[in-house]
Amino acid sequence: MGQKLKIAGWVSVGVVAGALTTVSLQTVARGAMTPLPLEEIQQLSAVFGLVKTDYVEPVDDKKLITDAISGMVSSLDPHSQYFDKKSFKEFREGTSGRFVGVGIEITQEDGLIKVVSPIEGSPAFRAGLKTNDLITKIDETAVKGLSLNDAVKRMRGEPNTKVTLTIFRKDENRSFPVNITREEIKTQSVKGKVVEPGYAWIRLSQFQERTVDDFVRKVEEVYKQEPNLKGLVLDLRNDPGGLLDAAVAISAAFLPENVTVVSTNGQLADSKATYKASPDFYQRRGGGDPLRRLPAALKSVPLVVLVNEGSASASEIVAGALQDHKRATVMGSQTFGKGSVQTVRPLGPDTGIKLTTARYYTPSGKSIQAKGIVPDVMIDESEEGNIFAALRMREADLDKHLNSGQGEEKKDEAREKAREDARKRLEEEAKKPAADRKIPEFGSDKDFQLVQALNQLKGRAVLVSKTQTERKEEKKEN
Repeated sequence: MGQKLKIAGWVSVGVVAGALTTVSLQTVARGAMTPLPLEEIQQLSAVFGLVKTDYVEPVDDKKLITDAISGMVSSLDPHSQYFDKKSFKEFREGTSGRFVGVGIEITQEDGLIKVVSPIEGSPAFRAGLKTNDLITKIDETAVKGLSLNDAVKRMRGEPNTKVTLTIFRKDENRSFPVNITREEIKTQSVKGKVVEPGYAWIRLSQFQERTVDDFVRKVEEVYKQEPNLKGLVLDLRNDPGGLLDAAVAISAAFLPENVTVVSTNGQLADSKATYKASPDFYQRRGGGDPLRRLPAALKSVPLVVLVNEGSASASEIVAGALQDHKRATVMGSQTFGKGSVQTVRPLGPDTGIKLTTARYYTPSGKSIQAKGIVPDVMIDESEEGNIFAALRMREADLDKHLNSGQGEEKKDEAREKAREDARKRLEEEAKKPAADRKIPEFGSDKDFQLVQALNQLKGRAVLVSKTQTERKEEKKEN
């Protein structure tokens, strides 16, 4: 089998509730074909012919075929997808942590594109775009009616090309154009600091090609500043995933050598695999062990892992491995529940499909698909409770999601009402000055969950959630 690039969860920057994926990118196709259902293939051929001869205007052959492939694959589950030339390129850019664009994290609101945050140092940041700005036009194209992915595609492009965004700024009640020159954006997936003597915080926002090296450098910085570290908080909140080998490496940084990190199981022989805390499972071809420079003390330093509903796939692999091996206390909210594995099969030099081929399991054998990792200690996101958690999409909210294979699912009737209430509260919060908002920046001295994690490490009282309970696996309605 050829070289594989294994990916455990990627969401395009700014897509708040995107197709979080676990992927194994394979460069070798399957050797054998399954028998074709001839009657159904004849029907497909007949429909193709009818469209070509009877449709009101000529239709391109290639478009008909690619749309048929796309519909076939996307009907399976939320994470299976057909990649045309452009989307295949963007997918590969996503896993590298580099892309050409304007540099903003975005979401969708009332049919418009809302700026979640400009990436620091990016063209959008330098142009003065702000959180909560609404994008109404991209060049001459109105955003109303565009999908989030279509908007992202229009804002991306070639380096040194220009794009004009029309911005509506609510608090100033005005619209204005902003001319931005696209450039390569390098997303930073690792942050960290010594938060107080003896205690440090390291945050992973995604698992990318550079994440492990950046993590090692950050740990070295922390230990240089604080050689006698008494406790560490590994922050995986809102981390949608990324490369599987990076998730295995981060787990291995804290675990004994050769223990199981994650396993996968599916129909194919190569979908049945066990990944261990060993360089064989995470070092890149031609490279040495990226963890070799880490201080030995990292294997035993007291550890808390922070997670929430936005922690998915690769971040769930790390949290599940550290929890099952009792290496860390997992705190926060129940995670997203993205426990399926996709494989990207090239269909040619620049197209392919991403197909769900397996489920993955924590070291104790638990599938977290559509359920998630249940924290050891449930912690609300603020002193006032988990006020905005309902806004975060979970695997179980996605149409056609897989069940876990370990039980049935049922629909949560109250969730939509809770989401609407939380949406209204968030709109009110957005009108307040940043210093007065209830959910401060992760890693700040007002980060309620980080404060509770530090209390846990110090053996002090922790303000445990009074309202959160384990989210049982939901029964899927037919």
